[in-house]
Amino acid sequence: MLKHLIGATTLLLLSSTALAENPRVQLTTNLGDIVVELNEEQAPISAANFLRYVEAGHYDGVIFHRVIPGFMIQTGGFDSNMRQRETGNPIKNEADNGLRNLRYTLAMARTGVVDSATSQFFINLVDTPWLTGKHTVFGKVIKGMDIVERIGDVKVGSGAKPLGDVKVLSIRRYQEQP
Repeated sequence: MLKHLIGATTLLLLSSTALAENPRVQLTTNLGDIVVELNEEQAPISAANFLRYVEAGHYDGVIFHRVIPGFMIQTGGFDSNMRQRETGNPIKNEADNGLRNLRYTLAMARTGVVDSATSQFFINLVDTPWLTGKHTVFGKVIKGMDIVERIGDVKVGSGAKPLGDVKVLSIRRYQEQP
């Protein structure tokens, strides 16, 4: 009897661990909401880094400062006056994690220096295989793809900056309502 109870308890623990969900966050923008799921298993450094910025309120009031139709939308670093937000130290690039830059995935933006990503990230509007192995994918959009597309369709000026502000009002942890 005890052996069966231990076996059942072990199975229950294993199944609940397997069912544990990755963290989700909601990007509330002035064009609508986007829900993303982070991949802590394959991009632990990038996911933890992103969540630190979320918890600190860093993303509240930033804009999508770079929109390239048919490619990607980028945010996480500038306010509507194009003043750059202060960031923490750069993180290690995890682009060799097996995740590919596919449509609706989130990836860390960086400079030409491999380990230079801080707070900025982008959402791929299309599959971008040439970025796989270069920019760390750490999440994917699971709701609000229509909002991603709306942002990707805004009119842009020089430097791919939208002509009107596309603001991130907030990014918070997301809990689906039953």
